[in-house]
Amino acid sequence: MARYTGPTAKISRRYGVELFGPSKAFTRRPFPPGQHGARSGRKKKSDYGIMMAEKQKLRYMYGILEGQFRRYYQEASRRRGVTGDILLQLLETRLDNIIYRLHFANTRAAARQMVSHGHVRVNGKKVNIPSYCCKPGDVISVAAKARSQALANRFVELSTDATLPVWLEVDAAKLSAKMLRVPTVEEIAPIVNVQLIVEFYSR
Repeated sequence: MARYTGPTAKISRRYGVELFGPSKAFTRRPFPPGQHGARSGRKKKSDYGIMMAEKQKLRYMYGILEGQFRRYYQEASRRRGVTGDILLQLLETRLDNIIYRLHFANTRAAARQMVSHGHVRVNGKKVNIPSYCCKPGDVISVAAKARSQALANRFVELSTDATLPVWLEVDAAKLSAKMLRVPTVEEIAPIVNVQLIVEFYSR
């Protein structure tokens, strides 16, 4: 499936937040890219520009192209409840994102690659679709293959102090976790104003 493969630091600098994980480039130059990026008096964004920026930030963060993101929004709008909250929950329960949240990979891009290369199991069966939507009760685990285990353990060792989501019951020894429930918006802690994204698509 298609994905964004361009420069990540430039995108993070454009939106003023680390969308792809910690970046030395962002730390060194935390201002927009371009010849005049460091200037404080940049042109003020329109309401449309602000809504667009929020949508783009969320899309880049989860590594989703425009068409797929729009389909997530359409699915969220069809379901009963608050559209923005459901949109975040649909994105957060993607298989690649859960692998990232479990720290079996250090970025969502790495997690996506792990899933695509067949290193992940859901309820004991190989799932190589990063966008697979996990449900409460699903058991997500790393394949028993030595290469898969070594890959995940390397990332786990680098994140021993990291906080794990409370909506996932983790068995670190087995490199597996059970999804207990759908996370709340507070637990997702979005870096965007999701209501502006809803307004963008509702125009």
